[in-house]
Amino acid sequence: MAFPKDFIFSAATASYQIEGGWNADGKGENIWDRLTHNHPELIDGRSNGDIACDSYHKYKEDVALLKDIGFDMYRFSINWARILPTGDITSINEVGIQYYKKLIDELLNNNIQPMVSIYHWDLPQKLQDMGGWLNPLIVDYFEDYADVLFKHLGDKVKWWITLNEPLSVILGYTGYNFAPQLNLDSPAAFIIAHNLLKAHGRVFRLYEEKYKPRQQGKMSISLNWLHCVPKTDSNEDKEAANRAMLFIYGWFAHPIYTKTGDYPEIMRQTIDANSKKEGRNRSRLPTFTSDEIKAIKGSFDFFAVNHYSSMFCSPASDTDSYPLNFFKDSKVKQEIDPRLPAAASEWIRVYPAGFRKLLIWIKNQYGDVPIFVTEHGFSDLGDLNDTGRESYHHSYLKELLRAINEDKCNVIGYTVWSLIDNFEWLEGYKKRFGIVHVDFNDPERKRTQKRSATFFKKLLKTRVLPEI
Repeated sequence: MAFPKDFIFSAATASYQIEGGWNADGKGENIWDRLTHNHPELIDGRSNGDIACDSYHKYKEDVALLKDIGFDMYRFSINWARILPTGDITSINEVGIQYYKKLIDELLNNNIQPMVSIYHWDLPQKLQDMGGWLNPLIVDYFEDYADVLFKHLGDKVKWWITLNEPLSVILGYTGYNFAPQLNLDSPAAFIIAHNLLKAHGRVFRLYEEKYKPRQQGKMSISLNWLHCVPKTDSNEDKEAANRAMLFIYGWFAHPIYTKTGDYPEIMRQTIDANSKKEGRNRSRLPTFTSDEIKAIKGSFDFFAVNHYSSMFCSPASDTDSYPLNFFKDSKVKQEIDPRLPAAASEWIRVYPAGFRKLLIWIKNQYGDVPIFVTEHGFSDLGDLNDTGRESYHHSYLKELLRAINEDKCNVIGYTVWSLIDNFEWLEGYKKRFGIVHVDFNDPERKRTQKRSATFFKKLLKTRVLPEI
């Protein structure tokens, strides 16, 4: 089975997970620096990203790996505090800008397109001290930061992601395993989402008006969650799964990709009513102004989605608990099927059919929008002979091809998470996602291609899905 001629194959990383150089050359402190230094007990092995893969110094090796394997594109993120140490444009770090310029030039010199994520969870600590994504002024700071990137890097970058996984950003404020490790209640989640969407819309319009006419780049926001599949064929389970999708993906996608903009109507009605029952004077779900709806609506050039696995849904009972309190309004019970093969990360279960169903759902909800899969990956414990990862990518790519050929989904790209083993947040260096092994016991951080890298070499050479 062959991929379309213009189909883009990419590999991805994120700044805090690979760069190291945490305080090198004027870089400021970010929320992951603060968390790992102040609370090492929270991290597996008491590890951190101070050195990580040392890509700050070894970026040329990473580019050589991309070229050798055959990737068309490299998706990486900018470390906000490396560019603006305090998060504010009054302190621009020229050395940080030069690092990313050198990385981008190295990519382009090797015929690899950069896709740049403006934000991948490493907020400058100075901005977090001001409230972080809970503070509505963060929209202004994010716009200023993006403006610096467009000005200095935009002439050579044609693909941008404003925010990686806004839902994961929220998890850091609502008791999950991300920085800044706060444990706030449901209203905070909706306030943060509101600010994230406004920040995305503001930056998209800034680029559209000030830079796009000359730089001609494309921009989107990477959305995520496990795809929600009906637990059975019953109408009740089907309705529950679709409701979950609207409360998870629709929460961010509807304001951007629908013709009317704004949050899904089911969210507005349900959360407004529940807030009233709770005795609140206002809804937990904030309201956009007409100008904000206008700015956010249509703020995309493609649909960027990160997908790893699926979850099975049924109507929730009054006694069911919700691991994430802001999902309780959906009244959906989400479960992982323990019978499915698992990655090292318990939440990743191998269910390729769910990938195709997600792509179809996006098409049915938002029309024939170009879809770029901006992350897709499998964790293990670091095996070089990583047959589980190879099988995972093979089976999911087979479903992607079916979505393109049989369902006419307009999928334009696929991104492997990740190029190299890296710091996996609170799980430290135990669980590995890379198709290239990194020896974290070696001061040189030796890189070794795994079996899955060989699989991608074959695929990228022929553009035909190889048998395994």
